[in-house]
Amino acid sequence: MVSQRPNGLVSLEQVHVRYDPRATGDRALAGVDLTIAPGTFTGVVGPSGAGKTTLLRVLTGALRPSAGRIHRRRGLTVGYVPQVEAIDWSFPVSVADVALMGRPPAHRWPWSTPAERAAVSCMLDRLGLAGLERRHIRELSGGQQQRVFVARALLQGAELLVLDEPTAGVDVRTRHDLLHRLADLHRTTGVAIVLSTHDLNGMAAHLPRLVCLNRSVVAEGPPIDVLVPDVLERTFGAPMDVLRHSGLPVVVDRPDPAHHHHDHDHDHDHDHGSSRR
Repeated sequence: MVSQRPNGLVSLEQVHVRYDPRATGDRALAGVDLTIAPGTFTGVVGPSGAGKTTLLRVLTGALRPSAGRIHRRRGLTVGYVPQVEAIDWSFPVSVADVALMGRPPAHRWPWSTPAERAAVSCMLDRLGLAGLERRHIRELSGGQQQRVFVARALLQGAELLVLDEPTAGVDVRTRHDLLHRLADLHRTTGVAIVLSTHDLNGMAAHLPRLVCLNRSVVAEGPPIDVLVPDVLERTFGAPMDVLRHSGLPVVVDRPDPAHHHHDHDHDHDHDHGSSRR
């Protein structure tokens, strides 16, 4: 059920998602409670199969939950930036064409007004893509392609920008550049941003708010509060240690004592022969 609630752009209450409605077993999401407030910047972290993409699709309205309630602000405009590998880059379209797809639906493709073209150039310039308007979208790097889709979303007038794994497959420099530009857009436009990421140290630790997800919400809050060993083990199913560097949490794998014990035993197998089981 979808209704309105004044204190959030989108709020989920006890949301469950089963891709097969007839199934009674595992669910993609189970009992998720989450509110995305106006002007917030949120990262969603969790292991593969935790339901991160499913959660983003529910937030955008692309996927209806099997059970639970969704409260959505009336007239909410959501911009979605998919994973780069999910896009067919062979389609013959320029950078400016992709950005212009963010125009209101009343406009007829492919014609555009001088004002719209000026708005596209301004947005591309703001995102570090000046002069690339006529380039084919497939000629750009992965990070540049992501930013073109961010431009498209913002030209829609999006109040909520949702990005699925925006730093997957990009190098450290590109990751830092994207994080910096998203933070700048958030600060200057007030757009709410939600992104999913596997990158705990390079991305998640630098965001104002995190949601740790493993089919349900394990914890949410500032990185310093949720990137802690107990929460990480409940989220990822493996023990992790957390260090501090320049005031930021740094997550590291915890050495497996059983592995070291096994190595020690292996070194002494010749003393005990086949009696060890």
